[in-house]
Amino acid sequence: MKFKFLNQNMEQRRELILRGNLLPTLLMLSVPALMMGIVQSLIPVIDGLFLNNLAGTRAASAVTYCTPIVNMTSALSQGLSVAGMAIIGQSNGRGDFKGSRRITVQLVVFAFILGFILAPLLVGLAFPISAHVDSEISHNVFLYLSLNALVIPFSFLESIYNAIKNASGKPEDSFIRMIIMLIFKILFNTLFVAVFSMGLIGSVMASLASNILITFWMFYELFMKKNGDRLEFKGFHFDKDIIKQLLYIGFPSMLSSLMLNLGFFLINNEVEKYGAIVLNGQGIANNITSVCFILPSSFGSAVTTMVSMNIGAGQSKRAKYSCLVGCITSAITAIILIAVIVPLSSHLTVLFTREQDVLSIANRALHIYTYSVVGFGICMVEQGAFIGLGKTKVTLVISVLRVWLLRYLFILATEHSLGYFSVFWGNLFSNYMAALLITLLIFKVKWRSNLH
Repeated sequence: MKFKFLNQNMEQRRELILRGNLLPTLLMLSVPALMMGIVQSLIPVIDGLFLNNLAGTRAASAVTYCTPIVNMTSALSQGLSVAGMAIIGQSNGRGDFKGSRRITVQLVVFAFILGFILAPLLVGLAFPISAHVDSEISHNVFLYLSLNALVIPFSFLESIYNAIKNASGKPEDSFIRMIIMLIFKILFNTLFVAVFSMGLIGSVMASLASNILITFWMFYELFMKKNGDRLEFKGFHFDKDIIKQLLYIGFPSMLSSLMLNLGFFLINNEVEKYGAIVLNGQGIANNITSVCFILPSSFGSAVTTMVSMNIGAGQSKRAKYSCLVGCITSAITAIILIAVIVPLSSHLTVLFTREQDVLSIANRALHIYTYSVVGFGICMVEQGAFIGLGKTKVTLVISVLRVWLLRYLFILATEHSLGYFSVFWGNLFSNYMAALLITLLIFKVKWRSNLH
């Protein structure tokens, strides 16, 4: 049954999602996404292990500080991928596979061009940002930001590839891409950081080499591999209506991603005031809990696929039930993770560093972060349902509230009494409050498409 599922074409996958037993279908769609989540979360863990053990605390702290800034420049690709999932998914749900492929080609070309346009922006940002951080990490911040500009165009295409495959009900293809990426990252980190001792520069070079190779693989998969879903550039010209719809649907998610990472950047500024040791401790806790946060939220992409296809086929009750089952499975997954990670926390953090000051902060942060996973997972699954409905403005509102109002203001209000621990407790508070708010909204939503 498993291998038959993996070999299904678009029409067969659509029939399963629209007519098959809902729970097994949801699990089959979710398992590849869950596996991809594990692999995806291991990539920053690999970088963190190499940097902490071979390049030192300052290099690792710079990466922690810079990550939200790099992600801000990728906000546009995230918004386009969200829009692509909704529009392509609903086109597939209607059985319009020719239209789906046309939209997909438009999305790929548009994203590729935007990636190259935005890359110089990151270089420009490196100058003022590095000039206003602690002198311990200033030089490394500049290096990491400016060199990552080379990676942006390729990361844009990777986001779009994931959206295309998820919208087609084939998340296992994205999983294969992530497996290949993880293998490349380990190999190139070993080469550039461990063998050539290139430190932070070697870490970025490992990302660049991995992304270039994976982009060639994706191009073959989408445009050269002979199957019924192969895309073609023949006769291509930009369709203003499709681009306009992608931007209209994707803009709230673009703004959401931008605001989300801007909030994380401001939070890092609060932590950075306490020095590289505290920033690195937070970064180690983030690396480990990235697994915990990604797994429960991975059900969100499966829910987006099922909601978008079922809404496109006029099956609103089935779409609603998909969201409910996704929330339950996400919560159960999160509880299991808490039971596993918390007892092992001190054994995990020591893999990154032997510095006791850093370990003390990382262990305490890890405990607090891990308990917030249940709320985060439910929030992400329900956001997936809103994306499938095309109601991406809701995800914008919730994301802004979660990081800015509920978390950042909490940190500012409690920092005088909690110190840098206000950041850790703010994470817990904001994730559960955001889950409560979006659950209230999901009870009131009208389960019909918002794309027409």
